[in-house]
Amino acid sequence: MPKRFKLSARAKYLISGSVLIIGSGLSYFFLPKLFHYYVTALCVLASVIVVLWDRISTVFDFSKRKKFVLISALLSVGLLAVQAVNDDYRYYAIAALSLLTAGLTAWSLKEDLHKISWVMALILPTLFTASTNLFYFLLPEKLLVRIVLLTLFGIGMYALLLTENIFTVAAIRTIQLLRAAQALGFVFSLLIAFLLFDTIFSFRLEPWLNALLIFTASVPIILQGVWSSNLEETLTKEIVSYTLVLSWVLGQSAFLISMWPVTIIIASLFLVTILYVGLGIMQQALVGRLFRQTVREYLQVGVVVFLIVLFAARWGG
Repeated sequence: MPKRFKLSARAKYLISGSVLIIGSGLSYFFLPKLFHYYVTALCVLASVIVVLWDRISTVFDFSKRKKFVLISALLSVGLLAVQAVNDDYRYYAIAALSLLTAGLTAWSLKEDLHKISWVMALILPTLFTASTNLFYFLLPEKLLVRIVLLTLFGIGMYALLLTENIFTVAAIRTIQLLRAAQALGFVFSLLIAFLLFDTIFSFRLEPWLNALLIFTASVPIILQGVWSSNLEETLTKEIVSYTLVLSWVLGQSAFLISMWPVTIIIASLFLVTILYVGLGIMQQALVGRLFRQTVREYLQVGVVVFLIVLFAARWGG
């Protein structure tokens, strides 16, 4: 059994006071008045939790799977709560829920997190929450659609937490489920990318701004995907260079597709296909399984989607 993490009395009061003062102070200067009250209340709650940490950790000594279920349920409720927030504050609420996702993910996996996995294990769950909330706005306001999305989000978050758990454990010792987790992580990377790309294109911004936002959104997704191939303890030059190159390609592709007469969904699928081909080939290369047949299969998918984009474009105006 892992040792329960304990804080000294001085550390408890120092942390709780810092959380309350810094959180409340920053929210007062940088957030709207209504959100300042919410943040202050959360800071007070966080301070109480820190002070009573030993008692709380004893009462709520959950297994990992119970933690995953609890987190998925809480974030699903959070997804509903965000939709009830006024439009002026909704993006603040999404940011807060995404940060909460990162914190809860770190809490659920803390026994096996070490070195760079403290960052890598949080990327996909955090982006999954953010991208789902952003995409939620684009859906028709029908109860059935919202219920389906809420259910899929809860199930997806649970599966994603299980995947990240396998990654963190596999980084320490060899386990049999790693291949399955890598495949599932790859699928989630494509799904999250599609939701983010679709959201970015829905703002109908200038091509150069689309390129910048797509590049920025792609970096953490690709970084996590490349890292998950070998689960390195540090970020090597190879991982960083692969990430930046593919992100740059996606950014340039976003610039070009923004000037084509295609729908938002077609443009997003086009970029996701480039991500599928690029990230798939990179992952196979990193694990030493990149063969001609593998490259041919990825490129065939890319060519088929490119032809679909050409035929789907409204060249006649």
